[in-house]
Amino acid sequence: MPTVRFTLNGSETTVDFDEGMHFLEVLRERCGITTVKDGCAPQGFCGCCTFLLDRKPALACLLAPQQVEGRDVTTLEGLPDDMRQVIARAFVVEGAIQCGFCTPGISARTAHLLEKGLTEDRDRVVRALSGHLCRCTGYHRIVDAIQTAGAAWSDHVLPAGSPRRSLFFGEDYGLTRDPAVVPSSSGVGSSAGRYRGEEHALGDKSYVADMSVEGMLHAAVVLSEHPRARILDIDVEPALAGAKVRRVLTASDIPGARHLGLIVHDWPVMVARGETTRYVGDVIAVVVAETHFAARQGARAVKVRYDVLEPVTEPEAALAPDAPLIHAGGNLLDVCAYTRGDVTGALATSVHVVEETFTTQRIEHAFLEPEACLAVPGAPMRIYSQGQGVHDDQRQIAALLGVALDQVEVELVTNGGAFGGKEDLSIQGHAALSAALTDHPVRLVLSREESLRMHPKRHPLTLSYTVGANGEGRLAAVRARIMGDTGAYASVGAKVLERAAGHACGPYRVPHVDVEARTVYTNNPPCGAMRGFGANQAAFAMEGMMDRLAARLGIDGYDIRERNVLDAGEVFATGQRLNEGCGIRTTLEAVRRVYKDAEFAGIACGVKNTGIGNGMADIGRVRLRVLEDGRIDILTGFTEMGQGLFTILRQVVSQETGLDTELMTVRTVSELVVECGMTTASRATALATMAARRAAIDLATELRRCSPLELAGKEFFGEYIVDFTVPPGTDVENPVTHMAFGYATQVVILDAEGRLQKIIAAHDVGRAVNPLSCAGQIEGGVHMGLGYALSEDFPCTDAVPDSLELRNLGILGAAHTPPVDVILIEVPDPVGGYGAKGVGEIGLVPTAGAVAAALHAFDGVWRRSLPMSDSPAARPSVPKSRRGSGS
Repeated sequence: MPTVRFTLNGSETTVDFDEGMHFLEVLRERCGITTVKDGCAPQGFCGCCTFLLDRKPALACLLAPQQVEGRDVTTLEGLPDDMRQVIARAFVVEGAIQCGFCTPGISARTAHLLEKGLTEDRDRVVRALSGHLCRCTGYHRIVDAIQTAGAAWSDHVLPAGSPRRSLFFGEDYGLTRDPAVVPSSSGVGSSAGRYRGEEHALGDKSYVADMSVEGMLHAAVVLSEHPRARILDIDVEPALAGAKVRRVLTASDIPGARHLGLIVHDWPVMVARGETTRYVGDVIAVVVAETHFAARQGARAVKVRYDVLEPVTEPEAALAPDAPLIHAGGNLLDVCAYTRGDVTGALATSVHVVEETFTTQRIEHAFLEPEACLAVPGAPMRIYSQGQGVHDDQRQIAALLGVALDQVEVELVTNGGAFGGKEDLSIQGHAALSAALTDHPVRLVLSREESLRMHPKRHPLTLSYTVGANGEGRLAAVRARIMGDTGAYASVGAKVLERAAGHACGPYRVPHVDVEARTVYTNNPPCGAMRGFGANQAAFAMEGMMDRLAARLGIDGYDIRERNVLDAGEVFATGQRLNEGCGIRTTLEAVRRVYKDAEFAGIACGVKNTGIGNGMADIGRVRLRVLEDGRIDILTGFTEMGQGLFTILRQVVSQETGLDTELMTVRTVSELVVECGMTTASRATALATMAARRAAIDLATELRRCSPLELAGKEFFGEYIVDFTVPPGTDVENPVTHMAFGYATQVVILDAEGRLQKIIAAHDVGRAVNPLSCAGQIEGGVHMGLGYALSEDFPCTDAVPDSLELRNLGILGAAHTPPVDVILIEVPDPVGGYGAKGVGEIGLVPTAGAVAAALHAFDGVWRRSLPMSDSPAARPSVPKSRRGSGS
């Protein structure tokens, strides 16, 4: 076995390695250095594995071990303590950490910039980030953090207090904040620093792929080579011949249910001999070995023989009478339809009638942490997950293993980004099965290529609209026909199309509505939940129709929206009468001046439900336990995935009890007492804050008569259930389809060359529980929305992805992301805790529509398809350099 000798953080180090390993594997598997993260190895594009080689930034996954022979290697562990503290504190103060997976690599580059004194020039810092992806923040607060660290380092003091950039509450846009919502120092309304943020910044907070337990084995998956093919044979003997391979599992090894799913149980954990694959992410076998590297080598050795069949690639073709059946029940998964009033009659009497068909593309989430799971056998089996729903994982894993629910416990370790893409079970089931059958702990980590093949994407939709209005431009009717390609498996596809249908009219007053949305199976990659969940596709279409109507009337985008936007007490598309929390008009008024003063600008409004609704219960539960030392353990069933949930739960408990947040820890586990369901639809903050508040009020009552130490062992529970919603189309007098809504208006401004210059995002958040985190969520959403509008795509040819590389997804880098001004508007909603509404998804709902309108203002061309990659505002993806050398 070859060896390599180098200096690691000041110590002479000699390690052996397997032929074919890259240096990142050597650092992580041989040296135990997990602060360098694996986001895309060996693509060398995300920057997560950045370290210092001879004091210069380098990417570990692009280096062969021999290339570091005799050289100096510095990871975050080897930085001086005072530099580590400055960097970590700066990232927390500036709100530059969300999921945190990209942050250690950026911190390593920051150390180099500090050493060289290169942080004063903001443009230079932006260029230095060209080798890094961040899917959460929108980059600008990362640049702020690097500059703050530089200023503090030069003065040798820790960064203090407030962020560089203002948090607007509308003062600069003609609004005043309600004095009743002025925050306390560390409670609700304060910009408390991210929970365990400094650990995230320095890579000390472990993700699942960083974990190791005694006796642990490693697993790797064998994926289908074809989207539609009958499996003739699976030859596992070549894999078993590997010296370190312990076992190869196939479908016949599954003791319990083999088909799982969040709603429809149509997704096989593994496809068996004689069965037909449905997409290129189907799992054929699982190889378990002594090392991660050996498991991957073993997976490559498995030989599968196929009878290749022609895939079904278009939803229209899938609905043809002679189309091959992808599932026994047919290729039409679901239809969501509802009507109000007389659309045909209203269109016939409308002065203006506009018709248009819009198309949107398939999108990859590109969360920075690929899927991973660690399963530890026992009674019960312990599952360490990074998924979005520990209770859904628990139910499905128990069914797979054929055991009682209480024989499986799932704990969220941490989550390196999700955006909906980690709702489905993914590889947690395969890890659990491997652990059960080998009686060893097993860790399974997907490569970036495997992740891109396996998990569901954003739905490509076709949306055909007919909209009528009177002579003043007031809407009379909307008829919408929507078709969605949900790919090979149901996931939550039917619910996405249901959401697109429910949001088909946007935040506008429409007396006559006729909407139908169809969800269709194909052999393409599955599509499921992604930030916006169908509402952003519908918004692109409806906002486009509003702009076309405005052009017909000779008025601008603001005026057409001002005449039609909903007010409290008026009726949403589904028939729901909006409550006093409707703040869409306030968001519109906030941007009036900046829109009308700009030469080339586009405006768009957005509405997005908070909570699942549509007849399903939304539940928040929190348990507070007083520990022996007087600390408070906060337990929830919702996932922290960068949105700041754990931070705000501490704020809530502090608000009600007066206790210091530093006395509190927060965890997510699958205990029944805190069952909350999937962390989706921006509902965690609205529901969990209400539940935590109820528990904290009870704790506060007890604290008034005794100290925390005297309460050791006592528990306090909070529960909040919203169960009053109905599905769209329900024939009741006042159909309440959603528990609450978030509202937004965004303005996109272009420069004289048609390039992105600035975005203004006015969002009614109900209550900014943590303004810094709230603004960061919106900034990240806008960044994702810009990519969706202009450059991002995940095309497939014959149901096979054209590329499995991050560099080809079209994600905008730091240098191509314009400034974003977030205006936080607080119109409290009585349903959410402290009046809070969801902000995670609404962030990108209006963005594509605003971009399209701005482009039309610039060149007079109507856009009807995403991405608008041929437009002057479209930027190239992050520069093609594989080295990411930055400064």
